[in-house]
Order: sequence, then C-alpha cells, then structure tokens
Amino acid sequence: MLTIKKSNGTINGEQHVTFENNMYEHMKYKRILLKLSGEALMGDRQYGIDPKRLAEYAEDIKSIIEQNVEVAIVIGGGNIFRGVAGASHGMDRVQGDHMGMLATVINGLALQSALEDAGIPTRLQSAVHINQVAEPFIRRKAMRHLEKGRVVIFGGGTGNPYFTTDSAAVLRAIEIEADVILKGTRVDGIYNTDPEKDRSATKFDHITFEDVLRKGLKVMDTTAFTLSQENELPIIVFDMNKKGNLLKVVLGEKIGTKVNL
Repeated sequence: MLTIKKSNGTINGEQHVTFENNMYEHMKYKRILLKLSGEALMGDRQYGIDPKRLAEYAEDIKSIIEQNVEVAIVIGGGNIFRGVAGASHGMDRVQGDHMGMLATVINGLALQSALEDAGIPTRLQSAVHINQVAEPFIRRKAMRHLEKGRVVIFGGGTGNPYFTTDSAAVLRAIEIEADVILKGTRVDGIYNTDPEKDRSATKFDHITFEDVLRKGLKVMDTTAFTLSQENELPIIVFDMNKKGNLLKVVLGEKIGTKVNL
C-alpha cells in the first residue's frame, strides 16, 4: 500500500523522503491545520506533559504524513500556564499572556521531539522571537516547509496578548491556505450540552456557523470562530485521543462534527 523512497540527493544538507501512495488521490484534505489543547498533552496527569500521549499523537500525525498530507499544528499552553487564570489571581494580564505564549513554545518543542523520534522532519516557528530554539514565523518559509513534507508547529500564539491559541490556529490556517482546521479534543464532536455532564446530550454530525452562534455552542472563542466563518474555513471537532481518528478525518469519513457555511 505504502512505498517509501529516499532521495539520493540533499537539499540544504538535509536528506529528503518522498512518499508514494495510491491512497493519496482519495484524500479529502491535502493541507490541514491541527489544533491541540495544551491539556491534551497531559494524558492522565494533573499538569505537564505525558511522553506516552506525545508518542501516540506523533504516530497518528505520521499516519497522515505518510499519505502526503501537509500538516501544520498549533498547540495551547494550558497544561503549563494560562494567562487568563493568572490574571484572575491578580497578575497583570499582558504578563500572564506572555507567559502563556512561552508555554506554547515549550509544548511545541516537546511535540517536535516526539515527531522527530518518529522519523518525521519538523520545524517549530514562533510568533515570539526565540531564535535559539525556534524559527521566527515567516509565512512563505512555513509554506515551503509544508511543500517539502515537513510538519510545521506554530508556537507563541499570535504574538500578542488578549488573543487565544484558537485565534492563532485560525489565523495561521488562513495564512498557509489550509483546507480545514481539525480541532482535536477529548470528546467526539459538538453537542447541544456538555456530554461529560449531561448523558442525554445530543451530538451534531454537521452544523453551520450561524447555528453554532444562534445556539450559543462553544466551539472556539468568538474572535477565532468569526474569523473562520468570514474566511469560509471549515472546522472539524473530533476525538484526537482515539487512535486512527485523525487519518479517518483526513480521508473524509464522518468522524466528529463538521462546521461550515
């Protein structure tokens, strides 16, 4: 099914791997932006990063890279620090948000390491300049990395306080011309009420942007959601913790909930 060919040459001193796969033509999405929460990296822990969960995510991401899908990722930082929480305890909001941005870079470094352990070339770009550990965000460079089959992780949020990583995910997805935003969560889609609190909650397989707003459903923060709607960028909310779901979504299977016009 999958044939892997290693080129004999190098580009900029780096050997490149190309994949041939007859499944590629059936892929629904060719370039995706995967949004992960920082809490997702905790696994069963109360805080921090679970190496086992990281490895599981890396294998799932590798499964779609091997189908020639171009992958960009935005990760939150809530497993380490959340600016809003700091502000609620008297900390200056701008300082807190800057701490949260640095937390997303830490998570990005951890995911980069896990992906490279799985054999996937990866680049970390940061909206906050930390040149010793990450490239600065440059749109054309990010798109070139994607075209070469590298995973690009965007850290540092938007680089500005008062904006969430949801906003960063939508912004970067629009900039790199992604086909879709895949929001990986611990629930299998969007419900009319919280399914973790209400067993009678009803799941939506598909819902429009307008219906989400009318029903007051929480998919992303309002700024991010409106930006996605205005740019006609679909969002799919799915359970990232179920192995194989990411590949199924990219193949176009009805996993999770799709939000579009």
